[in-house]
Amino acid sequence: MDKLYDLIIVGAGPAGITASVYAARKRMDFLVLTGDVGGQAGWTADIENYTGFQFISGPDLVSKFEEHIKQYDVPVKRGERVLNIVKQKNLIVVGTEKGAYKARTVVVASGKRAKELEVPGEKEFKNKGVTYCATCDGPLFAGKDVVVVGGGNSALEAALQMVKIANKVYMVNITPDLGGDTIIREKVVAADNVTVMNDSEIAAVLGDAFVTGVRVKKGEKEEEVPVQGVFVEIGLEPNSDFAGEVEKNEHGELKVNCLNETSIPGIFAAGDVTDVPEKQIIIAAGDGAKAALGAFKYISRMSTKDWG
Repeated sequence: MDKLYDLIIVGAGPAGITASVYAARKRMDFLVLTGDVGGQAGWTADIENYTGFQFISGPDLVSKFEEHIKQYDVPVKRGERVLNIVKQKNLIVVGTEKGAYKARTVVVASGKRAKELEVPGEKEFKNKGVTYCATCDGPLFAGKDVVVVGGGNSALEAALQMVKIANKVYMVNITPDLGGDTIIREKVVAADNVTVMNDSEIAAVLGDAFVTGVRVKKGEKEEEVPVQGVFVEIGLEPNSDFAGEVEKNEHGELKVNCLNETSIPGIFAAGDVTDVPEKQIIIAAGDGAKAALGAFKYISRMSTKDWG
């Protein structure tokens, strides 16, 4: 922990990647700590609202991100999970599974993770039929029967992908009607191999070595639906547990102002981990740029003696 970085960026989704590009252009001495590159963007099949691309798949956009950071020789440590962030006087210590890093500033761009059903069988059959990413795992279920759990845009997009891959797609939605964008919803409902089960929830995931079905509850009635795949698309929660002292809202999102400053000076946040009202790739990228520029200005305002 002897080295002192100007900036540590936690996460390498659209917000973290953009922050790293701006930090590189400002010639900051920085480090990116992340589980992967791309974040949620890599889970998305079709992207039609990212400026400059009339259409691009999530994995292809992530490839572009990779190319961009290679151009700037961005220092990335992958697979090193951050456990805590602690402010010590004017410096910030970022603790990970493998050690600790010291920096003048931090940008938290850790995004969100999929919510779990928390029903019997879910944990036992994770990666054995239970998945949280249709883009990543959809092709594994070619010709099989699957269930998509949820009724919002993420669930509709997953169902739309699986319509072309799976034999049969069930949608289990806890509300009376499907939500999401009208265009996507109409495409899903019109598909011949989709059955929508509204006012319903998953009571259990069934199986032996792999998933063989789900138990679906509607009111007081339960029925078993034979499927080989369960796609959980019930929303996301922020990866913010490690940012212990940073102020959060009721959803666990980090509270930021228009400059992407958090409640702790020197700690900035960007993207879906924050309370920004819209969770979009392009918004996360813009926030990443603002956060990195904010970190640069923060350091510029400090004098040498401030760093101890």
